[in-house]
Amino acid sequence: MKILGIDVGGSGIKAAIVNTKTGELISERHRIPTPKPATPEAIAKTIKNMTDYFNWDKPVGCSFPTTIVNGKCIHTGNLSEKWLNIKVDELFNKETTLPFYVSNDADLAGVAEVNLGAGKNEKEVVIVITVGTGIGSGLFHKGKLIPNLELGKLLHSNGEIIEYYAADSVRKKENLSLKEWALRFDELLAYTKIVFSPSLIIIGGGISKKYDDFKHHLNTNIPIKVAKFKNNAGIIGAAMYAHNQIKK
Repeated sequence: MKILGIDVGGSGIKAAIVNTKTGELISERHRIPTPKPATPEAIAKTIKNMTDYFNWDKPVGCSFPTTIVNGKCIHTGNLSEKWLNIKVDELFNKETTLPFYVSNDADLAGVAEVNLGAGKNEKEVVIVITVGTGIGSGLFHKGKLIPNLELGKLLHSNGEIIEYYAADSVRKKENLSLKEWALRFDELLAYTKIVFSPSLIIIGGGISKKYDDFKHHLNTNIPIKVAKFKNNAGIIGAAMYAHNQIKK
């Protein structure tokens, strides 16, 4: 099935038409900068621009950078406080007149990776960690998604939320070297091991492109793979999620 997948991020909104059976992008990937401020109205207009760009008139899958329950945003994430309690699927449907299937970005990146990518055939606990503006995470057991894990919202020992300490945006803002940043990220990996005992961690998001440059600074002895689909995992997972919801 061919479905438009949209990945809403803190710095950019990306989309492509996806073959949901293979995960292949069957169109070019198009990116529009995330509007500032990233209010519901501004994002909705950008989503309309995206669907118009692809001349799309069918259902759309969308990965969104915060906790989503039944289409509703229950945390503001790294966008605008105005998102709290917004029914994101209904908002985008109203703006575009298209059916929208919306869920958490890291969960959907994980759907792509566990079914078709780096976690394929892994039957025990798999955690997908996406690192960009914030830190997202997806938890899977025997290939099944356990939704809305928010590792990025854990408290660091210094008392701050850990994504404000170890996200890639923090690395850039504080001008950290990759080594300095990786040692911070390693603290999150160590805590993840203690709590979840995963058999595999998959790293996605923008930082995944630099994995070979920082992997030797990680000390946590958990098997780690880079997301096969890299920064396209959210787009692919969004399309797959929509496909699965349509079949129900």
